[in-house]
Amino acid sequence: QVQLVESGGGLVQAGGSLRLSCAASGRTFSRYTMGWFRQAPGKEREFVATIDSSGRRTSYADSVKGRFTISRDNAKNTVYLQMDSLTPEDTAVYYCAARIGDYQRTRSWEYNYWGQGTQVTVSS
Repeated sequence: QVQLVESGGGLVQAGGSLRLSCAASGRTFSRYTMGWFRQAPGKEREFVATIDSSGRRTSYADSVKGRFTISRDNAKNTVYLQMDSLTPEDTAVYYCAARIGDYQRTRSWEYNYWGQGTQVTVSS
């Protein structure tokens, strides 16, 4: 099992940046594919980005491609989401998630472990 705790959310103006972190417990973090999802009020949870266990391969939703960067530090059991050029449409609760296996999975039900989420609010 792995436990996940997100941090780094907050209020930022449009065009600004935020860096989210997700700290994982346990000694097997390096085995997990990690993903970031987000959920805006009244909307379904949606895929944002994913990174394979080694950190060499990544995948992004079209809506964030070129603006967001996912990375990980297996020595620190942490995955990051660098978010640049933020817009009000990025406002949501952001969740990190973990799964064993293929990193090219974009559906929330394919991930076994979830953090509690961190709020990101982008003002116009």
